[in-house]
Amino acid sequence: MTGLEIWLLAIGLAMDCFAVSIASGIILKRTQWKPMLIMAFAFGFFQAFMPFIGWMCANTFSHLIESVDHWIAFAILAFLGGRMVFESFKEEGCREESNPASLKVVLTMAIATSIDALAIGVSFAFLGIKDYRAILSPILIIGFVSFVMSLVGLIFGIRCGCGCARKLKAERWGGIILIIIGIKILIEHIYL
Repeated sequence: MTGLEIWLLAIGLAMDCFAVSIASGIILKRTQWKPMLIMAFAFGFFQAFMPFIGWMCANTFSHLIESVDHWIAFAILAFLGGRMVFESFKEEGCREESNPASLKVVLTMAIATSIDALAIGVSFAFLGIKDYRAILSPILIIGFVSFVMSLVGLIFGIRCGCGCARKLKAERWGGIILIIIGIKILIEHIYL
């Protein structure tokens, strides 16, 4: 792979992180650097680590990963999104506010949005990359781009969504965005 192809791949993989981060930023409503950096780091870390895992397991598990990765990502994102949409319809006093900065939610979203990266790691093995040093550069670029795009998405969501979040039911839209991302992953793998 050329350098340009690696950067384009990294941007493509990071788009899901970017969209989820915008939705999370809208829900956060204000800049909170510690949870924002943790979220961006988690997205970047899993986007970089999953290709490495995929590459390592390619010979043994590739046929299993390629056949179900999209279903796993869809199920996780649909569950999280559905829960957010459901909670948005509850009355203020009765609802459990979804917290996109909680470690459990951050890790779940980071894993869900990085499952495609697992398949990318498998494709690295199919491209004939045998030495782990040859994939260090691509996975570091993928992780860096995902970190930056996640942080930008969070800031964008906070800055642009904060004033109108309550009127627009930000939690509901954030959930809908997660479901749409899950459907997009599913459609891409089934029809493309």
